[in-house]
Amino acid sequence: MKEITAIIRRDKVPETKTALSEIGFPSMTLQSCEGRGKQKGAMCAEMDSEMPDSFCTVVKLKPTPSTYALEHTLPKVAMFVPKKMITMVVPDDKVDIIVDTIIKTNQSGQRGDGKIFVSPIDSALRVRTGERDCDAVR
Repeated sequence: MKEITAIIRRDKVPETKTALSEIGFPSMTLQSCEGRGKQKGAMCAEMDSEMPDSFCTVVKLKPTPSTYALEHTLPKVAMFVPKKMITMVVPDDKVDIIVDTIIKTNQSGQRGDGKIFVSPIDSALRVRTGERDCDAVR
């Protein structure tokens, strides 16, 4: 079994969920998160483009300065960009199709498209039934 963790743009979540459901993988955990990559959080214009024009400027989320940056003198405030993190545990033989689907759905060619991490899982247990490993993640 493998754990797939994908960090993607917020506006791509519905499309990603639909694409994964269509290939038979509707189960996932979704979390809101913030982070920064090579662009160092400089993505205000791209983030605003994710929001419909009908939203007033006050509603649009801006990157938030880190606590460290606010408490220390830095030449530039370190900004974090809001993203969504999808986590799935899947059988080993399904990893490639899931990763390819996530890439196809989220790849725009622009900075901030996201990251995908694949990690081994030693064991899984379904609490309700006591099923273990692959039976527990189906």
